[in-house]
Amino acid sequence: MLDKIKFHLSKMKPLDAVIIVCLFVASFIPHVVYGIQLSQVDEDALIYATVKISGEEVYRVELSEDTPHETMTFYPADNQYNIIEVDGTRIRNKEDNSPDQIGVRKGWISQPGETAVVLPHELIIEIHAESPDGKEIQEDDEVIIPL
Repeated sequence: MLDKIKFHLSKMKPLDAVIIVCLFVASFIPHVVYGIQLSQVDEDALIYATVKISGEEVYRVELSEDTPHETMTFYPADNQYNIIEVDGTRIRNKEDNSPDQIGVRKGWISQPGETAVVLPHELIIEIHAESPDGKEIQEDDEVIIPL
């Protein structure tokens, strides 16, 4: 084992190590950007969840401590269903009949910027923040969602 490591290290050039370190540091950039976005959300901001099917908003709810527990079922197409559950400050895709169950495995989401996606059903659950006057804090007009 040690011989293999020595062999591979002997084949490495100095610039290879620099590239590896740069890629390692760059891999943390999305976490920094997400942290900056969350820091821009005020304490008095309203957090909303929207459920979209084929790009059309079919359900919208404010996520707060006063939001009641609710379960609803959506039928995006024939032989397709999604059960969405809202519980106070969080929302999730509780159950669906998609093959990979990626939306179900995502679990609860509650922070602005988080999404849960079920591609076979073209269903997207998004969390976003709005200021008390109704203006969205992070407007993502540049995001292209393939449908």
